[in-house]
Amino acid sequence: MNREYHKWFSNVLQRDMELLVFGHGGRAVLFFPTRMARFYDYENWGVVGALFEKLENGELQLFCVDSIDAESFYNKTIEPRARIERHLQYEEYILGEVLPFMHQHNSGRPIEVAGCSMGAYHAVNLALRHAEKFVKVVGMSGRYDLTVQMENYNDLFDGYRDEDIYFNMPQEFMANLSDENILNRIKQLDMIIAVGEADPFLHSNQELSRKLLAHDIQHEFYIWDGNGHRPRYWRQMVQLYL
Repeated sequence: MNREYHKWFSNVLQRDMELLVFGHGGRAVLFFPTRMARFYDYENWGVVGALFEKLENGELQLFCVDSIDAESFYNKTIEPRARIERHLQYEEYILGEVLPFMHQHNSGRPIEVAGCSMGAYHAVNLALRHAEKFVKVVGMSGRYDLTVQMENYNDLFDGYRDEDIYFNMPQEFMANLSDENILNRIKQLDMIIAVGEADPFLHSNQELSRKLLAHDIQHEFYIWDGNGHRPRYWRQMVQLYL
Protein backbone atom coordinates (compact mmCIF):
# COMPACT_ATOMS: atom_id res chain seq x y z
CA MET A 1 0.00 0.00 0.00
CA ASN A 2 1.30 3.41 -0.94
CA ARG A 3 2.15 5.60 2.07
CA GLU A 4 3.48 9.15 1.79
CA TYR A 5 4.55 11.62 4.47
CA HIS A 6 4.31 15.32 3.62
CA LYS A 7 5.29 18.43 5.54
CA TRP A 8 5.29 22.09 4.61
CA PHE A 9 5.27 25.51 6.22
CA SER A 10 1.76 26.95 6.23
CA ASN A 11 1.74 30.68 5.64
CA VAL A 12 -1.71 31.13 7.12
CA LEU A 13 -0.91 29.15 10.28
CA GLN A 14 2.71 30.30 10.46
CA ARG A 15 3.93 26.86 11.41
CA ASP A 16 4.88 23.53 9.87
CA MET A 17 1.99 21.20 9.13
CA GLU A 18 2.19 17.47 8.46
CA LEU A 19 -0.06 14.88 6.85
CA LEU A 20 -0.06 11.30 5.63
CA VAL A 21 -1.42 10.01 2.32
CA PHE A 22 -2.49 6.37 2.01
CA GLY A 23 -3.34 4.74 -1.30
CA HIS A 24 -2.52 5.67 -4.87
CA GLY A 25 -5.89 6.61 -6.36
CA GLY A 26 -9.65 6.32 -6.24
CA ARG A 27 -12.00 8.39 -4.13
CA ALA A 28 -10.14 11.16 -2.30
CA VAL A 29 -11.03 11.41 1.40
CA LEU A 30 -9.93 14.21 3.70
CA PHE A 31 -9.72 12.56 7.14
CA PHE A 32 -9.68 14.73 10.29
CA PRO A 33 -8.16 13.38 13.53
CA THR A 34 -9.93 12.95 16.85
CA ARG A 35 -9.78 15.37 19.79
CA MET A 36 -6.21 16.56 20.40
CA ALA A 37 -4.95 13.70 18.22
CA ARG A 38 -2.34 13.70 15.47
CA PHE A 39 -2.23 12.89 11.78
CA TYR A 40 -0.67 9.47 12.45
CA ASP A 41 -3.10 8.22 15.10
CA TYR A 42 -5.57 6.56 12.72
CA GLU A 43 -2.68 4.51 11.38
CA ASN A 44 -1.55 3.58 14.90
CA TRP A 45 -5.09 2.60 15.92
CA GLY A 46 -5.58 0.31 12.92
CA VAL A 47 -8.26 2.49 11.33
CA VAL A 48 -6.17 2.92 8.18
CA GLY A 49 -5.39 -0.81 8.19
CA ALA A 50 -9.11 -1.57 8.23
CA LEU A 51 -9.25 0.09 4.80
CA PHE A 52 -6.22 -1.77 3.42
CA GLU A 53 -8.04 -3.56 0.61
CA LYS A 54 -9.72 -0.41 -0.72
CA LEU A 55 -6.47 1.53 -0.46
CA GLU A 56 -4.39 -1.18 -2.09
CA ASN A 57 -6.90 -1.68 -4.90
CA GLY A 58 -7.00 2.00 -5.82
CA GLU A 59 -10.60 2.45 -4.69
CA LEU A 60 -9.73 4.97 -2.00
CA GLN A 61 -7.02 7.50 -1.21
CA LEU A 62 -6.89 8.76 2.37
CA PHE A 63 -5.41 12.14 3.37
CA CYS A 64 -4.89 12.18 7.14
CA VAL A 65 -4.35 15.78 8.20
CA ASP A 66 -3.05 17.12 11.49
CA SER A 67 -5.03 19.08 14.08
CA ILE A 68 -4.33 22.36 15.84
CA ASP A 69 -7.19 22.03 18.33
CA ALA A 70 -4.70 22.51 21.16
CA GLU A 71 -4.04 25.99 19.76
CA SER A 72 -7.70 26.84 19.18
CA PHE A 73 -10.68 25.23 20.91
CA TYR A 74 -8.72 23.70 23.80
CA ASN A 75 -6.30 26.57 24.37
CA LYS A 76 -7.41 28.00 27.71
CA THR A 77 -4.43 30.39 27.77
CA ILE A 78 -6.09 32.64 25.18
CA GLU A 79 -9.46 34.39 25.09
CA PRO A 80 -12.44 32.61 23.48
CA ARG A 81 -12.43 35.12 20.60
CA ALA A 82 -8.82 34.18 19.84
CA ARG A 83 -9.77 30.50 19.91
CA ILE A 84 -12.34 30.83 17.14
CA GLU A 85 -9.97 33.06 15.16
CA ARG A 86 -7.30 30.37 15.30
CA HIS A 87 -9.85 27.79 14.17
CA LEU A 88 -10.80 29.98 11.20
CA GLN A 89 -7.13 30.12 10.24
CA TYR A 90 -7.10 26.32 10.34
CA GLU A 91 -10.12 26.25 8.04
CA GLU A 92 -8.27 28.59 5.67
CA TYR A 93 -5.29 26.22 5.74
CA ILE A 94 -7.52 23.26 4.85
CA LEU A 95 -9.34 25.08 2.05
CA GLY A 96 -6.39 26.98 0.63
CA GLU A 97 -3.55 24.49 1.07
CA VAL A 98 -4.78 20.95 1.73
CA LEU A 99 -7.59 20.79 -0.83
CA PRO A 100 -5.34 22.00 -3.69
CA PHE A 101 -2.74 19.44 -2.56
CA MET A 102 -5.40 16.73 -2.71
CA HIS A 103 -6.55 17.75 -6.18
CA GLN A 104 -2.97 17.67 -7.38
CA HIS A 105 -2.43 14.18 -5.96
CA ASN A 106 -5.76 12.79 -7.08
CA SER A 107 -6.26 14.15 -10.62
CA GLY A 108 -8.85 16.69 -9.53
CA ARG A 109 -11.41 14.11 -8.36
CA PRO A 110 -14.30 15.30 -6.15
CA ILE A 111 -13.33 15.29 -2.48
CA GLU A 112 -15.03 13.49 0.40
CA VAL A 113 -14.48 14.46 4.03
CA ALA A 114 -14.70 12.38 7.19
CA GLY A 115 -13.63 12.19 10.80
CA CYS A 116 -14.18 10.57 14.20
CA SER A 117 -14.99 12.37 17.46
CA MET A 118 -13.65 15.93 17.11
CA GLY A 119 -12.68 14.99 13.58
CA ALA A 120 -16.37 14.37 12.86
CA TYR A 121 -17.11 17.91 14.02
CA HIS A 122 -14.44 19.28 11.66
CA ALA A 123 -15.69 17.18 8.75
CA VAL A 124 -19.39 18.00 9.14
CA ASN A 125 -18.82 21.65 9.96
CA LEU A 126 -16.55 22.14 6.95
CA ALA A 127 -18.88 20.28 4.59
CA LEU A 128 -21.96 22.23 5.68
CA ARG A 129 -20.13 25.55 5.46
CA HIS A 130 -18.53 24.77 2.08
CA ALA A 131 -20.80 22.15 0.53
CA GLU A 132 -19.77 23.12 -2.98
CA LYS A 133 -16.28 21.72 -2.35
CA PHE A 134 -17.33 18.21 -1.32
CA VAL A 135 -19.47 15.34 -2.55
CA LYS A 136 -19.70 13.29 0.64
CA VAL A 137 -19.28 13.74 4.39
CA VAL A 138 -19.05 11.09 7.10
CA GLY A 139 -19.19 11.99 10.81
CA MET A 140 -18.51 9.21 13.32
CA SER A 141 -19.05 9.83 17.05
CA GLY A 142 -19.17 13.58 16.51
CA ARG A 143 -20.05 16.51 18.74
CA TYR A 144 -21.76 19.19 16.68
CA ASP A 145 -22.12 22.04 19.16
CA LEU A 146 -18.95 22.81 21.12
CA THR A 147 -20.76 25.40 23.25
CA VAL A 148 -22.96 22.85 25.01
CA GLN A 149 -21.83 21.51 28.39
CA MET A 150 -22.36 17.75 28.70
CA GLU A 151 -21.03 15.15 31.12
CA ASN A 152 -17.23 15.63 31.15
CA TYR A 153 -17.22 17.88 28.08
CA ASN A 154 -17.09 21.62 28.70
CA ASP A 155 -18.34 24.60 26.75
CA LEU A 156 -15.14 25.30 24.82
CA PHE A 157 -15.83 29.05 24.75
CA ASP A 158 -16.58 29.53 28.46
CA GLY A 159 -19.93 31.19 27.83
CA TYR A 160 -18.61 33.64 25.23
CA ARG A 161 -20.60 33.85 21.98
CA ASP A 162 -20.24 35.72 18.70
CA GLU A 163 -21.24 35.33 15.07
CA ASP A 164 -18.19 33.29 14.08
CA ILE A 165 -18.81 30.81 16.88
CA TYR A 166 -22.47 30.51 15.90
CA PHE A 167 -21.64 29.84 12.25
CA ASN A 168 -19.18 27.10 13.24
CA MET A 169 -21.65 25.11 15.35
CA PRO A 170 -23.66 22.93 12.92
CA GLN A 171 -26.23 22.03 15.55
CA GLU A 172 -26.97 25.75 15.92
CA PHE A 173 -26.68 27.33 12.48
CA MET A 174 -28.56 24.56 10.67
CA ALA A 175 -31.67 25.34 12.70
CA ASN A 176 -32.04 28.82 11.19
CA LEU A 177 -30.40 28.40 7.79
CA SER A 178 -32.74 29.86 5.18
CA ASP A 179 -30.55 30.62 2.15
CA GLU A 180 -31.96 28.35 -0.56
CA ASN A 181 -28.73 28.34 -2.56
CA ILE A 182 -26.76 27.07 0.43
CA LEU A 183 -29.46 24.56 1.36
CA ASN A 184 -29.58 23.21 -2.17
CA ARG A 185 -25.81 22.71 -2.19
CA ILE A 186 -26.01 20.87 1.13
CA LYS A 187 -28.78 18.66 -0.25
CA GLN A 188 -26.36 17.46 -2.94
CA LEU A 189 -24.05 16.00 -0.32
CA ASP A 190 -24.00 12.29 0.41
CA MET A 191 -24.11 12.56 4.21
CA ILE A 192 -23.63 9.81 6.79
CA ILE A 193 -23.77 10.28 10.57
CA ALA A 194 -23.00 7.43 12.97
CA VAL A 195 -22.85 7.30 16.77
CA GLY A 196 -23.16 4.77 19.59
CA GLU A 197 -26.33 4.54 21.66
CA ALA A 198 -24.25 5.08 24.83
CA ASP A 199 -21.99 7.72 23.26
CA PRO A 200 -22.00 11.02 25.21
CA PHE A 201 -22.74 12.81 21.94
CA LEU A 202 -25.83 10.79 20.99
CA HIS A 203 -28.19 13.70 21.69
CA SER A 204 -26.04 16.05 19.62
CA ASN A 205 -26.26 13.66 16.66
CA GLN A 206 -30.00 13.27 17.08
CA GLU A 207 -30.47 17.05 17.19
CA LEU A 208 -28.36 17.61 14.09
CA SER A 209 -30.25 14.89 12.23
CA ARG A 210 -33.58 16.42 13.24
CA LYS A 211 -32.51 19.86 12.03
CA LEU A 212 -31.27 18.47 8.73
CA LEU A 213 -34.57 16.70 8.16
CA ALA A 214 -36.46 19.90 8.99
CA HIS A 215 -34.83 21.34 5.85
CA ASP A 216 -35.55 18.16 3.89
CA ILE A 217 -31.83 17.35 3.81
CA GLN A 218 -31.70 13.61 3.34
CA HIS A 219 -28.91 11.73 5.10
CA GLU A 220 -28.11 8.36 6.62
CA PHE A 221 -28.13 8.22 10.42
CA TYR A 222 -26.91 5.11 12.21
CA ILE A 223 -26.99 4.40 15.95
CA TRP A 224 -24.66 1.59 16.99
CA ASP A 225 -25.03 -0.62 20.06
CA GLY A 226 -23.00 0.47 23.06
CA ASN A 227 -20.57 3.36 23.24
CA GLY A 228 -19.15 3.64 19.73
CA HIS A 229 -16.62 6.28 20.79
CA ARG A 230 -13.72 3.84 20.44
CA PRO A 231 -11.15 2.97 17.76
CA ARG A 232 -12.47 -0.60 17.60
CA TYR A 233 -15.83 0.78 16.48
CA TRP A 234 -14.26 3.27 14.10
CA ARG A 235 -12.36 0.44 12.42
CA GLN A 236 -15.73 -1.13 11.64
CA MET A 237 -17.43 2.13 10.70
CA VAL A 238 -14.86 3.19 8.12
CA GLN A 239 -15.24 -0.14 6.35
CA LEU A 240 -18.98 0.51 5.99
CA TYR A 241 -19.08 4.25 5.38
CA LEU A 242 -15.88 5.26 3.55
